[in-house]
Amino acid sequence: MTTMNPDDSVRNEQSGASDNASGTENETHAEKALENESPETVEKAEEAAGETEVKVKKRPRKVRTEAAEVVAEDTFAGEDHDLDGIELPPVDYSGYSKTELVDTLTLIVENRPPAEIRNDIERIKVLFYKKLRQEAEERKNKFLEGGGKIEEYRVWIDPVEAHVKNLLEKYKEKKSDFNKVQEAEKYENLKRKYEIIDKIKELVNREESINKTFHEFRSLQNEWHSTGIVPQSSLKDLWENYHHNVEIFYDYIKINKELRDLDLKKNLEAKVVLCEKAEELLLEPNPVNAFRFLQDFHNQWREIGPVPQESKNEIWERFREATSQINKRHHEYFEKQKDEQHKNLDAKVALCEEVEAINQLEIKNFKDFDEKAEKIVALQKLWRTIGFAPKKQNNKIYQRFRDACDAFFEKKRTFYSENKEVQQNNLQKKIDLCMQAEALQESSDWKATSDALIRLQKEWKEVGPVPRKQSEKCWKRFRKACDHFFERKTAHFSDLDTSYEDNLKAKMAVIEELEKFDPGTDVQAAFERLKELQRKWTEIGFVPFNKKEEITNRYRIALNKEFDKLKIGDEDKSILKYRNKLDNLKTNPKAPRKLRNERDKFFTKIKQLESDIVLWENNIGFFAKSTNAETMIREVEEKIENAKKMIKMLEEKVKMIDQSGLDE
Repeated sequence: MTTMNPDDSVRNEQSGASDNASGTENETHAEKALENESPETVEKAEEAAGETEVKVKKRPRKVRTEAAEVVAEDTFAGEDHDLDGIELPPVDYSGYSKTELVDTLTLIVENRPPAEIRNDIERIKVLFYKKLRQEAEERKNKFLEGGGKIEEYRVWIDPVEAHVKNLLEKYKEKKSDFNKVQEAEKYENLKRKYEIIDKIKELVNREESINKTFHEFRSLQNEWHSTGIVPQSSLKDLWENYHHNVEIFYDYIKINKELRDLDLKKNLEAKVVLCEKAEELLLEPNPVNAFRFLQDFHNQWREIGPVPQESKNEIWERFREATSQINKRHHEYFEKQKDEQHKNLDAKVALCEEVEAINQLEIKNFKDFDEKAEKIVALQKLWRTIGFAPKKQNNKIYQRFRDACDAFFEKKRTFYSENKEVQQNNLQKKIDLCMQAEALQESSDWKATSDALIRLQKEWKEVGPVPRKQSEKCWKRFRKACDHFFERKTAHFSDLDTSYEDNLKAKMAVIEELEKFDPGTDVQAAFERLKELQRKWTEIGFVPFNKKEEITNRYRIALNKEFDKLKIGDEDKSILKYRNKLDNLKTNPKAPRKLRNERDKFFTKIKQLESDIVLWENNIGFFAKSTNAETMIREVEEKIENAKKMIKMLEEKVKMIDQSGLDE
């Protein structure tokens, strides 16, 4: 039969552990307590529970009591996480929009108890501000890409953020009120547990059957366990009182030895299960999660009664060993985090020094200021990719970096304000660009006009700063003309979407044919069949944009797989792969520029190889007089042959570029 014997519980087990680095201190305390626990302390209680005859007037003896009832705490101290026995599964909010997050936050704050929504509040809060920062960054990047300058940018404030802050404040108020109610409930639970102790005291003097008395005692135990938590300050005295009277009950009531042995056996089986669960935690990849689960297992261990005397030491040592290993992993995890934070600090110090070095330079023109501004913006982006520094230095190093960046941009603003004449000239240039864009906005020559407007946008970016008062107005004018044309272009090509689905089906048919392709024994024939499938793929038009990447990757994998099966030369493979590359560039607006550059590089390489061939051929005549003439001549002839092959392959690629029409 199960007894609430304190000597089988774990003294000060894993109490108060947190998720941060301070948890290592609690871990050390818990581990020391486990090492000091002695199973021999429950010997007297177990022996008394197993006796069939006891002295009815035996003086109650002082027993060792439980040190404290352990209540796992987290960042929301005082909340009862077993409220009404309900535990809702976590909700994945990662796919929610910003509006959906706000609506969900409003709904749960208004309608659900605070104890149930803490994790939901935190997840929604993190995702909301992540989306808020992302939206702000997009607005900023859009501004900069449109020709705006970083010093001219004004931080965007989302009005929804104020609503979210109000909701979070309301949640804090509700949580505070809830905690007050919980505290009152704790005192009611304390009162109820003392009433249970009084009833256990009364059982000792009952003159009734043992079974009836024991069943009533068991019922009181169950009621004790089902009663909620009590104030922390009362735990020690409460548990001492309870365990003292439980032992008195076992000392004065005759318990059937057979029932007692059966109960001890069940307790042993329950503790074996806990040992197995604790040992499984050694396989848990997250040491923090393992440490949290272990706390719960220790609470369960404490609630289980004594085990047979011969198994007591063995089962305890097994549980203690698993506990020690998990605590060690937990400690090592936080030590590793500290090392990473120190590395982050070093990296951030280096960024600070780099910005400070830029501030020491004497910059005297717009170009240099713009280049250095871009450099600092890049350093700011890099800063955001670095994790936290140690807590004591984190705010300090951030302030240092912020001050250095602010100093540069203040210097830049001062310089620009002192060069107003240059800014006026830049303003006139941008007005001219606006007029050119407005002249093109009604054009129906989609490709040529698109190229022209892109060229104007590039020129716009190259023009220096303009007076601040005219900057936004001028930019809106230019942007309006560009947007008008591209909106007309989008509307025009939207009518072509119906044909994209047919093209998708046709390309899927090619992919399926490739995936079922049987090369057979004739390599050349298989090679020609693959070239034909490649040609069919190229002739098929555009597909829906959201499917383009998926089917292109599938096609490339299937095609390369089949070509790899064929034992063809590297030159043929290179040609085929380049043809594939040209196919993928068809929808890329930057393809013409890229291919023109690539075509120029190919011609440059061809000329260089031709020059090398002439040089190598001339050198062959001089090698005849050398001692190792044959070897040297053979090596040079091999170089010449490889160069000719390379020229042939490059010429073929140039031909493919010319035939594609993408470089126009």
